[in-house]
This record gives sequence, structure tokens and C-alpha cells, in this order.
Amino acid sequence: MMADKARWYVVHTYSGYENKVKANLEKIIENRELYDCIDDIQVPIEEQVEVKDGKKKITQKKIFPGYVLIHMIMTDDSWYVVRNTRGVTGFVGPGSKPVPLTDQEVESMGIKEKVANIDIEIGENVKVKSGPLENFPAVVQEINTEKRKIKASVNMFGRETPVELDFNQIGKLD
Repeated sequence: MMADKARWYVVHTYSGYENKVKANLEKIIENRELYDCIDDIQVPIEEQVEVKDGKKKITQKKIFPGYVLIHMIMTDDSWYVVRNTRGVTGFVGPGSKPVPLTDQEVESMGIKEKVANIDIEIGENVKVKSGPLENFPAVVQEINTEKRKIKASVNMFGRETPVELDFNQIGKLD
């Protein structure tokens, strides 16, 4: 379905805004339910070991500063949403038409398709690790490995509230 039509595009951002653009886009996708158009946003980083004062320190460095990679189906709506996200200066490509990365470029850049590996089951209790519901316990109702999301119920203010969470927002209860 989505994986067949979606391609990787490169978006230019203000320097230092890469993670903010990623977070803003994820919030817009969630609010507008654009999961069927945009399914992955990456800011490629690599770990580097620095030695300062005889101590090893591991830092994360952006591989492509000023750029964000987006796996999406290019439509007028998805183009508009990405192009008008705060911090985005434009798509990489000639003129106003975004050009997707070739398979060879994707491979050479080391872009990894997110593989759904989640060790939870329906009915299991999990803990929300990030977002507005951080530290809340949740009960898994549905698992969507294609979108890397779960539907869960969270007890807020004495009532069960359905929520949709990304795999990276949840963890096993300690």
C-alpha cells in the first residue's frame, strides 16, 4: 500500500532546526491524521567518540546538517503541509518540483526503513515514555505494525481515554 508509492524526499531547514522540524511535522501529521501520506521522518545522525581531558565522550552528530529526510507520497496536500512547516525552507530539487531520492541514493545515504519490532501484545500494560501522556500507564488495544503505532486506553481523570501512540513513545512497564 503506502510503501509502494511513498518515496524519500529531502527537505532543507534552517540550520539547527532539523529536530524541531521533525517534531513539528510529526505533530501536524498526528493532528491532521496524514499517516497515509507521510510515514517516516528522519534526521540522520552518527555517533562520534571524542576524547577530552583523557575521557571518552560519545556525541551524536548530524550527518546532513540543515536537512531532514521524509518518506511520503507527494500530493498537493502533503507538499503544502511540509513546505509550510515552521523551519522548512523548501524541498531539494530543481525549481518548485520536489525530486525523490533514487533507490541508489537512499542506499548510499544509509537510510534505513523503520522496521516494526515491538515486543508487546494486545491487552498488555505499557508505559508512555514521551509526549503529553509521559509516565501514564496504557493498555494496548490495537497494534498497527505498518504505521508503527498502537491504539491504547489511558486512564485520565477517572475515565478510559483512547489514544494513538508511536512505537517509540511506549515501553514495557518496569
